[in-house]
Amino acid sequence: MLTGKTVLVAGAAGLLGSTLCQVLVQRGAVVIAADLDLDKLRQRLMAVNCAEDQLVLHQIDFNQPEQVALLFASYPQLSGAVNCTYPRHPSYGRHFFDVTLESFNENVQLHLGAAFLFAQQAAKHFSVHQLPLSLVNLSSVYGVIAPKFEVYKDTPMTMPVEYAAIKAAIVQLTKYVSSYVNDSRFRANAISPGGLLDGQPEAFLRQYKQHTLGKGMLNPTDICGAVVFLLSDDSAFMQGQNLIIDDGFTL
Repeated sequence: MLTGKTVLVAGAAGLLGSTLCQVLVQRGAVVIAADLDLDKLRQRLMAVNCAEDQLVLHQIDFNQPEQVALLFASYPQLSGAVNCTYPRHPSYGRHFFDVTLESFNENVQLHLGAAFLFAQQAAKHFSVHQLPLSLVNLSSVYGVIAPKFEVYKDTPMTMPVEYAAIKAAIVQLTKYVSSYVNDSRFRANAISPGGLLDGQPEAFLRQYKQHTLGKGMLNPTDICGAVVFLLSDDSAFMQGQNLIIDDGFTL
């Protein structure tokens, strides 16, 4: 489906990003895997059996405007860009009453700021090269519904307020950039996954599953098909949409 397409994966060292790189290579894409930590990226790629020589690695801080602009400028043939980045401050993840204004602002700046830069530079890339480009942003079910705090009962976990605010904003950012560019050759869409399985406590997994139709937490591979669809010509003329993949968690 993606033969002949060059796709940039931002945050490729993450749980979803590394798996997505493997899937995109299998689908015939030329993949540019970009992340801040190349050692972690290489380890993640090995873990998903994706050989380093199958893609192009690029080290970058997605909160640095010059670096993001240079990244896009380096690949004029780009036809797809997927933002899987998840930058966080060490203070991230506190319970609501423990979050300071400084911490909230810092985390919104890091995560939402990186999403803004990525979307802005993808749009600029299209305006310069005038070649079809599909931008895919990663939001979350908690960008479209209120948190279900009961799934965190008897665990040390919570739903961070920063995360909910950021992911909701990413949905609107996606619509904004699609409308602003105003050209059917440039597509911006989002995906809102349910929770991804990543060593969470058993109590959380059990309680989360009760809100789904049977799957419970998702695997990264459960999300990749939707990303491939949005990058492919099969989703031509989809603009500013948000695909929710959650096994019914938002029902």
